[in-house]
Amino acid sequence: RLDLRSFHLPYSRISLVPNVGLQVSISNAFAEVDGNWRVKLHFIRDHGSFDLTVENVYIKINLKLGSNTSGKPTIDTSDCSTRISKVRVHFSGKFGWLYNLFRRVIEPRFRKTLESKVCESVVRSVRSELQPYLQTLPVTARIDAMAGIDYSLVAPPTATARSLDVELKGEFFSLARRSTVPFPPLALAFPPDHDRMVYFGASSYFFNTASFAYHTAGALVFEITDSMIPKDIDFHLNTSTFSAFIPQLEKMYPGMLMKLRLSTPSAPFLNIGPGGLLLKPVVDIQAYTILPNSSLAPLFLLSLVSNVSAVIDIKSGHIVGSLTVGRMKLSVKHSDVGTFQVRMLQSIMNIFASSLLLPRLNARLDQGFPLPLPDRIQLSNILVRFHQ
Repeated sequence: RLDLRSFHLPYSRISLVPNVGLQVSISNAFAEVDGNWRVKLHFIRDHGSFDLTVENVYIKINLKLGSNTSGKPTIDTSDCSTRISKVRVHFSGKFGWLYNLFRRVIEPRFRKTLESKVCESVVRSVRSELQPYLQTLPVTARIDAMAGIDYSLVAPPTATARSLDVELKGEFFSLARRSTVPFPPLALAFPPDHDRMVYFGASSYFFNTASFAYHTAGALVFEITDSMIPKDIDFHLNTSTFSAFIPQLEKMYPGMLMKLRLSTPSAPFLNIGPGGLLLKPVVDIQAYTILPNSSLAPLFLLSLVSNVSAVIDIKSGHIVGSLTVGRMKLSVKHSDVGTFQVRMLQSIMNIFASSLLLPRLNARLDQGFPLPLPDRIQLSNILVRFHQ
């Protein structure tokens, strides 16, 4: 029976081993152990207790990093060495004084046994504790009912003299139907400084696969009705309001409520530059009138092109963002109510974008998308920068 009274690791260090992974070095470790012993040899029987002191323990472990077929990181011990400078033992019991006479013979054997046992224990611990911990790195993360993110490793981690580089796929996908992304990923080049502990980089591919996934899932469709307009806005979504811009509406559908259906004909793509994230989405706006029998009669189809800028931040381990809409340009794609001047509708569409559409999008972006972090890892002192 052993009782570990004290254990000290005054100095430990994790360093990089190029083309291998990590090296863990422990030096000047110290341990004190109490134990009970029992002897049974032919007619000799005895028992008692002992005190064991282990001083100046040096351990060096090389950890090889890799990845498995599912894209999760793997870790194993590639090399382990242990050196113990001194072991002291003191026996107690009826014949303790006799055994203590042989301490100089017993202590080196204890030291050799302990040195071999340490590496055995390290190998077991790496496989039973460290490897399962690395497996907590999320390969996929479910975002909502429609989309998820694939964070699987595309290659084993690479150790250099300066850093440990881990290449993750960083690809959104539709949960209903995963399809091949129709554009290639971009190469990432990190800034040359090494002032910070962790650098996490995402190219426009990461954000554009999100756009592609949500568009594939049919999520980039918004319907606006009169009941959704805030009460503080003196405006109603009906044919009476729109007849100020399209006079024939009041004659064709007098005093009827309307509905707008906003959709993107293709996934909107963004670009990243030193100034931030910019996108220029094209949105189709189909207007309907709601007939007395609740069916819809199409009125007109507009195309809206706008400059949108995005702000990105990190909050509680999530990438969060917000959008700001700039100048918008409207054009008529089709009309079932004759010709009209689309320029007159510009102010109305500004109201819909700023009061209804943008708050909904920003509320979703504020929930964020999780970063690939293992359990119990938190980030602090975060700085977000944009590069070409």
